[in-house]
Amino acid sequence: MPSREARKYLYDIAEAADYIAQFTDGRTYEEYHTNPMLRSAVERQFEIIGEALNQLLRREPGIREKISDASLVIAFRNRLIHGYASVSDEVVWGVVEGYLPVLSSEVRALLREDE
Repeated sequence: MPSREARKYLYDIAEAADYIAQFTDGRTYEEYHTNPMLRSAVERQFEIIGEALNQLLRREPGIREKISDASLVIAFRNRLIHGYASVSDEVVWGVVEGYLPVLSSEVRALLREDE
């Protein structure tokens, strides 16, 4: 059962994942690629996800086993922030389509543990 502080980070991750899903719902890669505001919004939410996950794992390292590729999520956040000039829109879009649903599902399962 996650602590109260851990639940805050889990909630932040879930909320950011929801925002990304809302922002990209019904959109194509081409729309994403040509819309700087959409790209900025999605990347910002991924930054929040990565930072919240990083803080969460510092406080509760055991949760790492319940979130697939947690280290890659944090590395992705670091790339967005520190390597922004080399961020590939195709990679970001691939994460939106391929990984975000898994992450969202795993985080929601952790949030339900207290219910």
